[in-house]
Amino acid sequence: MESKTPVQDFPYKTYLNILHGPLEVIDLQKLADAWTDKWYNQTLCQVNDAVVRVGVVEGEYHWHSHKDLDEFFYVIDGHFFIDLEDRIVDLGPKQGFVVPRGVKHRTRAPKRAVILMVERADIIPTGD
Repeated sequence: MESKTPVQDFPYKTYLNILHGPLEVIDLQKLADAWTDKWYNQTLCQVNDAVVRVGVVEGEYHWHSHKDLDEFFYVIDGHFFIDLEDRIVDLGPKQGFVVPRGVKHRTRAPKRAVILMVERADIIPTGD
């Protein structure tokens, strides 16, 4: 199910349906290899009140914030930047970063990167 949020106004593919249930093996490499879009997000699973999403990304996302939600980003493969208003966070494989609620940010990847995101299940990925 594609997101019902204003994602269609942006050049991103964002799927908020939960792809895997409990007790299922998640093959992240197989999923990442299958996606060819420049910016693709898919919710993998739900853990309590949070979801784990995979992003296969290249290019940049728009500036946005989430008034009531923190976001955790973890790089699996590639190089990933998180632009904040006062600095740039530079992440490589096996590095993560939390963007606290209310902080304006933009994510980007100069070349294809695979990332995981952990956020509350009711997040609107494009921001408030």
